[in-house]
Amino acid sequence: MSQTTLAKNKAGSYSAPLAVVTLLFFMWGFITCMNDILIPHLQEVFTLKNWQAMLIQTAFFGAYFFVSLGYYLFSVWKFDPIGRIGYKNGIVLGLLVAAAGCALFLPAASMVNYNFFLFALFVLACGITLIQIAANPYVAILGPPKGASSRLNMTQAFNSLGTTLAPVIGGYLIFQAVGEGNLGADSVKIPYLSLAGLLVLLAVLIKRFPLPEIKPDASLDTSSSLTQNRHLVLGVLAIFAYVGAEVAIGSNIINFARLPHIAGLDEAEASHFLALFWGGAMIGRFFGAIALAGKSLQQRHYTLIAGILTLSVLVVFSLYGAQTALYVGLFIMLNMLVLAIGRFIPQRTLWLFALVIVGLLSVTIFTEGYLALWTLVAVGLFNSIMFPTIFTLSIAGLGSATSQGSSVLVMAIVGGAIITPLQGVVADYLGSVQWSFIVPLLCYLYIMFFGMNGYKIRKTD
Repeated sequence: MSQTTLAKNKAGSYSAPLAVVTLLFFMWGFITCMNDILIPHLQEVFTLKNWQAMLIQTAFFGAYFFVSLGYYLFSVWKFDPIGRIGYKNGIVLGLLVAAAGCALFLPAASMVNYNFFLFALFVLACGITLIQIAANPYVAILGPPKGASSRLNMTQAFNSLGTTLAPVIGGYLIFQAVGEGNLGADSVKIPYLSLAGLLVLLAVLIKRFPLPEIKPDASLDTSSSLTQNRHLVLGVLAIFAYVGAEVAIGSNIINFARLPHIAGLDEAEASHFLALFWGGAMIGRFFGAIALAGKSLQQRHYTLIAGILTLSVLVVFSLYGAQTALYVGLFIMLNMLVLAIGRFIPQRTLWLFALVIVGLLSVTIFTEGYLALWTLVAVGLFNSIMFPTIFTLSIAGLGSATSQGSSVLVMAIVGGAIITPLQGVVADYLGSVQWSFIVPLLCYLYIMFFGMNGYKIRKTD
């Protein structure tokens, strides 16, 4: 089925496949955010410096680079693997590899070997990379082209649901063991073995589910090299900057909240702010999915957004109290205001959100107390639409080279492996985690440029 034929189908025809694929986004979001729990835990277990603890993210996101690079080179040399085996088989293979990586946490914990932990994370991320290469473009083309950004925002919202629950569930399982006096690595065994079982179960579900096979329209112009697509090249850099900044911030929230002049919290209490950081991304992506879907249902969009706002504040109020709910409500209303100013245009909304984040990080760097912590947590809300929006803007017009373009964009997720330890080096050098947030701030300045100009489709030498 070509993209042209696909666009003529009603979106409802693909609601079931989208629901199944959305489970993938939830799972890899949950797994990715577990790294933010591992960092402070293994930092204590192995007595690591900041930059050494951040090697957890280097091992994880480094796999994105090597697997995606290998995929791209192989697709140029021989054939496109996803095009040959299909989206479904590519997803199933990724799930099984990720399950194997989770299972490796058992020997890593038994041997109490930090390098083995890094190897297990690398294998786990290899599987997640294969899933992303297949799933992101699959969602983008599974329906009318104009709704691609909206669909990817919606599935990414469930990705953020996974990142929201991971600090709560992972923090409970891992930090509770620490609280009971178990300072060893054994507390990671049950969480990661459970994840391995869930991934295998999901692989069986995907294999048995009749997902539609979609092939790109060969009539689209893809004769030029991918590097001649200016918007793709600049999009790769934007994904690199975005993922690097987001992962660096998430990796440092717990340690930042523990600082005496910020909040002085323990690990378990600080993990709640990490959950709010990722929860903000989830709420923002629901807003983005609704707002960017088009103007035909605009009134209904406003109603849905108001409903999500009310429900979110009520949930936060019940879990964390009135003061936290007030902060969350204020930042959500700011998010809605910026969405309205952006007039729901993806590229415009992208650079406006980046501008707001630059302002929030500036407050985080130059103030103290809970104000600095809350402005850092609020970054998650404005991160929300960035990855899916950058992704869809970058693969626009690639036609039959969409899978290759996707692999190159997924390769750029290596930003999480580079920017995160770079922030750790800056923190160690300056002796301040707080001032190290200048590193992600610079990343968001580049994303502003991409949203203003870099997304424009032009051919280049």
